[in-house]
Amino acid sequence: MYSDLPIWASVAFIAGGLAALAWSSDRFVAGAAALSRLLGVSQFVIGMVVVGFGTSAPELLVSTFSGLSGHSNLSLGNAYGSCIFNIVGILGVAALIRPVRVKRRIAAAASVLLAALAGLSWYLLGDGALSRLDALFLLAVFAIVMPVYCRFGEKAEDGEAVEGGSISSAIFWTLAGLGVMVGASHILVWGAVDVARALGVDELMIGLTIVAIGTSIPELASAIAASRRDEADLVLGNIVGSNIFNTLAVVGIAGAITPTNSFSPSVMSRDLPLLIAVSLSIALFGLNFRKPREDGCISRCEGAVWIAVFAIYMAFTVMAEL
Repeated sequence: MYSDLPIWASVAFIAGGLAALAWSSDRFVAGAAALSRLLGVSQFVIGMVVVGFGTSAPELLVSTFSGLSGHSNLSLGNAYGSCIFNIVGILGVAALIRPVRVKRRIAAAASVLLAALAGLSWYLLGDGALSRLDALFLLAVFAIVMPVYCRFGEKAEDGEAVEGGSISSAIFWTLAGLGVMVGASHILVWGAVDVARALGVDELMIGLTIVAIGTSIPELASAIAASRRDEADLVLGNIVGSNIFNTLAVVGIAGAITPTNSFSPSVMSRDLPLLIAVSLSIALFGLNFRKPREDGCISRCEGAVWIAVFAIYMAFTVMAEL
């Protein structure tokens, strides 16, 4: 999927990709936030649809090309590894920067939905294969889930002040930022995978670590920018939309193109169970159990717990695959 590069070119790709992401993520989030206000759509829905799906483009491309080239472990590892990183890595970092305010009904619905979708994946893969019928079923569920879940997003207040002017300007910066983010993440992953391959690292571990984290960098960059701007709904909407897209559309499209009859058993015994657990933890951390009728907040301490979980998961993954 990625051609070999000289080591200096790999390092240059990594550095250039990071620099481009730093610029494009800020432009993308600013455009998306302005667009939500101008169109009168809640930031959560914009975060889930525009930001979440847009920043999942790298996962879709990588998993599709992996499926076409017969690398099913890389394809599944990329999709599910990205979902785990989205929650414990990206939400964890966002909470460390600024505690994430969470609407109670969105936190509960998001947690249950993401856990249920991970459980559905675990069930469908239980026979040791991802058939074309399984993949088409995932795509059908995606077509049903998205419009239903978008109804949880509340309408923005009419007459809310908008920074930056016109719809055309907001659309331009949203698309420009997204385009640069997707391209930069692809370059970054290319360089990282080439370095890992030169060191003889296993394919599944590349998918679960370097590729999963690398293709999630647009989500991470946009979440950091949104957190710094105190756009909490964009942060959570980004994660929810991205995970729905990864578990249903990314896996579904890759499986519909190239069904697989074999993949690492670690996907069933380690990765999907962890994804179910961390999905449920969104409600555990995000709901206000002392005052159930009030909205909650994911604290810096809880963000640190998520990051610690991710560090432990990465350590076990590396030790198991090596």
